[in-house]
Amino acid sequence: MTVKKFIIFGMKKVFFILLLSALISCNQEVPRSYEKLEGMALGTTFHITMDDASGKIQERQIDSLIHIMNRSLSTYLPNSDISKINSGDTTVLIDDLFKEVFHKSLKIYKETDGAFDPTIGTLVNAWGFGPLAGIRDMDKHKVDSLMTYVGFDQLTLKGNRIIKTHPETFLDFNANAKGFAVDLIGRYLEAQGVMNYLVEIGGEIRARGVNDREAPWRIAIESPNFDGSRSFQAIVALEEASIATSGNYRKFKIDSVSGEKYAHTIDTKTGYPSKSNLLSASVIGNIDCADVDGYATALMAMGLEKSREFLKSHTDLKAFLIYSDASGELKTFQTDNLIIDNR
Repeated sequence: MTVKKFIIFGMKKVFFILLLSALISCNQEVPRSYEKLEGMALGTTFHITMDDASGKIQERQIDSLIHIMNRSLSTYLPNSDISKINSGDTTVLIDDLFKEVFHKSLKIYKETDGAFDPTIGTLVNAWGFGPLAGIRDMDKHKVDSLMTYVGFDQLTLKGNRIIKTHPETFLDFNANAKGFAVDLIGRYLEAQGVMNYLVEIGGEIRARGVNDREAPWRIAIESPNFDGSRSFQAIVALEEASIATSGNYRKFKIDSVSGEKYAHTIDTKTGYPSKSNLLSASVIGNIDCADVDGYATALMAMGLEKSREFLKSHTDLKAFLIYSDASGELKTFQTDNLIIDNR
């Protein structure tokens, strides 16, 4: 992801978005005309396909939504609310956007026993996996010192203020803010009477209604090709649903002894990089895109086995996982409630 001044996402991007939208249909009917908007948002691209017969939805309106969100949640804008809070300003009064993302994050933090934690970015950067400069010669003392400031439960929302146990705690909603931006655009379209649409920002998607062939929107999940080529692993249909993918297979290491491929994430419990053979996690649900975005990030942090256990007790989520087995071969796992349509 290109780092730009207005990006919301700073710490997450040990994760790369692996999702491509494939607006495909087997229906051979002549499609009706849908409007399309494309542009830049949050340091990446956005694509909107919608049934907007009036043509009243314009790119400038989308830009305005992103601007409002950045003003509240962008860690790259020094005067944003979240940047002021991170710098120690205790007088900041947060808006409803901030509150919603906070509550969504807290819910997933609790459900995943802290595997999803918006305060882990300090360690992501320190180990050199984030966009900021890493710390040289990381050792137990440095890790333990930084871990003092990690823990979403150390933050309290009191009225319109964020109260931090430790002033040094760095809050960053990059792991679900892109999905939240998708939701804001989707909600705006619905408020304007647009009920058939697909919104995609950097791979995170929210779909409502039907596509231009009056069929469910069909989305392709990308294969983790280590040679840089691109191909699709699976195709799923979205019906009033959202999908998000987290993965870090483009930042992997190979064990010098076994030859196994490992994706590296930061263990939110220890602060150390943990080896994981889980390369990609796609989550689908009839919920907001911000939510599936957060869950996908959490699964990557959990690793394969814990993710499978988590999904057993969260049957409202559908998931498609791509991992590397002991011999380095790519394998997949999908929840029983997920239907793959590779026609």
